[in-house]
Formats: sequence, structure tokens, C-alpha cells
Amino acid sequence: MSENNNKEFEAKNKHEVAEILEVVGDKVPKLIREVMGSLYSKEAGLNMGQAVGAYYKELLAAGLPQEAAVDMAKEFSFSLKNLNFDSGKHN
Repeated sequence: MSENNNKEFEAKNKHEVAEILEVVGDKVPKLIREVMGSLYSKEAGLNMGQAVGAYYKELLAAGLPQEAAVDMAKEFSFSLKNLNFDSGKHN
């Protein structure tokens, strides 16, 4: 590759990288706001509360002592929270 072609290639790559960064800079903050809104919305809180409450009631109905049911419901609520945060991770 000649020196002129190499410079043109570098200039084109710099321009493409700049365009990509501009798009990412516009889209990523919006995406973060939307994800945080879905995790911490009123609706998400209501759903989580209903799920934990139903689980707690079922534990009591099954004959577990109240203290054990409370502990298990707490663990269940933490597991739901962890599912929300871990669902976007890929290994």
C-alpha cells in the first residue's frame, strides 16, 4: 500500500470511529436511563411487592413459622433483585 493510500485509510478509519463514538454517546445515556427506569419504576416495585407478599402468604399457609417465612421472603426479594441486575450479564 502506498503512503497516500495508507493516509487515506487512516483518515477514513478516524472518521468512522468518530461517527461511532458520536452515536454511542447519544444512545448509551438514553439506554441507561431506560434500564434504570424499568428496574426502579413504580410498576416494578408493585410487582416485586406482590410477588414477595404472595410467597410469604404461601409459606404461612404451608405451616412454616412466621419467623422462618419472613426470612425466606427476604431471601426471595433479594433473589428477585439479583435477577433484575444479572439478567443483562452474559458470560
